[in-house]
Amino acid sequence: MTIQVALREDAEALADIFFSHLNASPNYISHGEMQMGVGTGRFIGGVLKTEVAPDGREKWMKYILTHIEDESFAEVWKAVDSQGKIVGFCVADIEEDGDEPFGMVCDVLVSPTFRGGGAGGALLNTAISWLRGRGIKDIYLESGKDNHAAHKFFEKRGFHHISEIFKLDNDM
Repeated sequence: MTIQVALREDAEALADIFFSHLNASPNYISHGEMQMGVGTGRFIGGVLKTEVAPDGREKWMKYILTHIEDESFAEVWKAVDSQGKIVGFCVADIEEDGDEPFGMVCDVLVSPTFRGGGAGGALLNTAISWLRGRGIKDIYLESGKDNHAAHKFFEKRGFHHISEIFKLDNDM
């Protein structure tokens, strides 16, 4: 398994991994995906139900290509297996709307058959090193509220739960 910088021509493969996962595990959809229009969230009986937006792939492609092409604020890495197949990816960017610039790990996703083999940890470590190399001290990430396996993964690597996100039920 190797970690490489993702290129424009990798975007479709990254989208395939991302949307395969979103369709199988809508609990991955967090407020970030809803704010981008990639996913939707509606309340049924007071419980949030998330799903992929009909035009979510188109919106996500615009997002990922911007992150691949503008290295001044973002980077995207891919995990590649021994046969050259992309099996995961990570997106990180630098946000400037705080007191000081801070880092965001926007996504870490590995195909199910390759989980547990170190690709996720290698991708996350690459993102953290990239951010630190740019002088970033504070690094954040967000995750869907019921994405418990990811929460354990991040906590095991030093991240701590620090806040909650709330969404207004538009039917109220």
